[in-house]
Amino acid sequence: MKHRGRHRRRRRGAALRAVLAGTALALTATATLISASQAEITEGPGALKPLTSTADTGRLRLQEHPVPARTLDRLAAGMGSPVGVDAVLQSADRGLREAADCSAGDRASLPVAPAAARAYCWDPADTATDWRPASVTTSGDADDDGVWGTHRVVLAGATHSTTTGRTAERGLAKVAFVDADDPAHLDYRWALLVVPVDGGRDYRGLASGVSGMVWYENKLLVTTTAGSADALYVYDLDRIQRTSVDGPGIGRVSGGWSADGYDYVLPAVGSYRFAAGRCGPSGPPCPGTLALDRGTAPDSLVAAEWTAPGEDRPARLWRYAFSTDPARAGLLATDAAGRADSVEAYRTRADGIRGVLSYRKPGADGPSWYVGRLPGTQDGHGGLWRQNTDRARAARCGADASDRCWAQGAGSLSYWQETGEVWSLSDRMLFALPLADLDRSLD
Repeated sequence: MKHRGRHRRRRRGAALRAVLAGTALALTATATLISASQAEITEGPGALKPLTSTADTGRLRLQEHPVPARTLDRLAAGMGSPVGVDAVLQSADRGLREAADCSAGDRASLPVAPAAARAYCWDPADTATDWRPASVTTSGDADDDGVWGTHRVVLAGATHSTTTGRTAERGLAKVAFVDADDPAHLDYRWALLVVPVDGGRDYRGLASGVSGMVWYENKLLVTTTAGSADALYVYDLDRIQRTSVDGPGIGRVSGGWSADGYDYVLPAVGSYRFAAGRCGPSGPPCPGTLALDRGTAPDSLVAAEWTAPGEDRPARLWRYAFSTDPARAGLLATDAAGRADSVEAYRTRADGIRGVLSYRKPGADGPSWYVGRLPGTQDGHGGLWRQNTDRARAARCGADASDRCWAQGAGSLSYWQETGEVWSLSDRMLFALPLADLDRSLD
């Protein structure tokens, strides 16, 4: 249940903004030291091209597929009553370290410009594995007051390598629940993403990349692996289940329920599939990253197409409206047949997009789209561009005005409206910076 307390939240938001201002200079100095290595200037992606033809927009149509309530109820009956976000946060067993306590290699993965205002590296037990965090969302997405229950929360999604590490873990996905109440001490706990099978008598691990993730109301929407007919999986953050067996198995095992050693699982409550079939260059766009836009009416989910860095193929940016029906909290707006159509779509010449935001400045005619890109060489820092239907601008850094200024292994973007922060990830760190700083670097 939500707990209101706006005066406390205002003070907490002010404290966060003070921390942002107080640490930005130190991180800027670190970023400047590595700017000399970013000697690359690439051709800009140009202005966005609106997509309005039925041939283009029809490919974006989704079909909703809810998991039957009886399946979820059977799973809960077998595993025990579901728990919520608070229960996971209260059992946090790992901590994020502030940038000053991270290695030089970790800090070198941060953006050069705009510089992170604060940043954190993961527990060494996580960085030494084949799991890679790539997506982020926050309680600022979940609710416009920025608080879920009594906590400020960051969720970070990670995917396991499909080719290395333990075979049982390959390609699986998990989410870190980060307690962000105290900006100087962030603790977290992992939960494995799973999918109910056999009518709720068992579950399997979600074998999919979670390069994009949005927490809206009580639902968590995550991207699926490129080339799939599935576009998104849906999770209910009021239906987190505890496991009972600490073992390598995933699902029902002798003596109870296991999740490869994780104490919590999130069972999927539904999915959205492309009505036109599997995603790909000649069909629907494979969603590579997601974000929430609270500047539309109703709020909307924005997505960017997954393309390879340096690929000579335009990518698509588009959005879906969220439902305003209280009975469909956190789900997309659909027609009577369960179909969700895009409400806006564009084509961009940007490639390798791994982060996207849509934000309308006060007084602007339309939204600006921010895209974080991987470099074409697959190493080093990526780029950050802001596009609209008139032009594109890049963050520049170094004496040569390179546009390779964004994070290494850039992850998704999430705008926390209450504090004005943008959260993102490098391949080694979680970081935040004010949207105002990001805009200044682009202006």
